[in-house]
Amino acid sequence: MGVFVRSSPTVQGSGMTSERTRVRMVERLRAQGIRDETVLAALAGVPRHLFVDEALSSRAYEDSALPIGFGQTISAPYMVARMVELICAGTLPKKILEVGTGCGYQAVVLARLIPEVYSVERIGALLEKTRARLWSLRIQNLRLKHTDGFQGLPEAAPFDAIIVAAAAPRIPPALVEQLAPGGRLIVPVGTHAQHLILVEKREGEVRETILDPVHFVPLLTNLS
Repeated sequence: MGVFVRSSPTVQGSGMTSERTRVRMVERLRAQGIRDETVLAALAGVPRHLFVDEALSSRAYEDSALPIGFGQTISAPYMVARMVELICAGTLPKKILEVGTGCGYQAVVLARLIPEVYSVERIGALLEKTRARLWSLRIQNLRLKHTDGFQGLPEAAPFDAIIVAAAAPRIPPALVEQLAPGGRLIVPVGTHAQHLILVEKREGEVRETILDPVHFVPLLTNLS
């Protein structure tokens, strides 16, 4: 499990061009209905172009998912903002699990908001590529592990929040089990017709709320 040993309050981009494009991205997200200024500030502080291949860097601030290799994508900025806003609503989590590290963009956004971030990825080669990218950012509160995200990360549980970056065929029982009392899980569910589902563990009960229609790559269970 990788630990990045020095924190960096601002992830550096490529000068004013990057800063201006991030400001425009945030203005667009605000117009699309994202209201949490803390979440918007976190997104403004992370240069998205650092997390895509150089050939796609000119498209990094478009509101679209982009390929990152291995059949995976980086989610569109609005979807990242929407899911992070949902998971941070009310009391800000102190410890969160992200299922599906991918290129690491969402994990870094979360690390700007939440004191303790764990992120798991099933594709070993993708995780190593991401680990190398993130090492230079020296993020102290982010830990990565190569494991089956469908099973969560029981050795680090319980979590105040869990966020899943791929569509599960059903809500993974292990993730619900690893939620702390009062915890929140946000997960895309479905195969062809997918929806975000918010799972809340309150007073010994588990409540599910169906939210937005979405389209994500599938959450797979085999390690590679």
